[in-house]
Amino acid sequence: MKLAKKNILLQKRRWRIRKKIKGTAERPRLTVHFSNKNIYAQCIDDVKGHTVAYVSSIGGDDKANNDGAVALGKAISEKAKAAGVESVVFDRAGRRYHGCVKSFAEAAREGGLKF
Repeated sequence: MKLAKKNILLQKRRWRIRKKIKGTAERPRLTVHFSNKNIYAQCIDDVKGHTVAYVSSIGGDDKANNDGAVALGKAISEKAKAAGVESVVFDRAGRRYHGCVKSFAEAAREGGLKF
């Protein structure tokens, strides 16, 4: 019961954030998702509805902690730049800008993405 309420509140936060930000071809939406074991990040063009760049920690040595977030932040910035993306809109997916999310964002900025 308590978990269901937490998930409902998380989904409401996601919707509240998503109605304010949209990804375009020039400036796609960089979204990040943290599960208990892995991290997933992708740059999404919401106008066309397709993914420009994608990276995850599945099959690698990266875990879902600060060190893994830093490694994936740098990796997504390299893949996005290879796809021709210079600036993005950051979607934290309902999570606080703190801890792993902050580490991921700072690493992506150090990699050359602007947001």
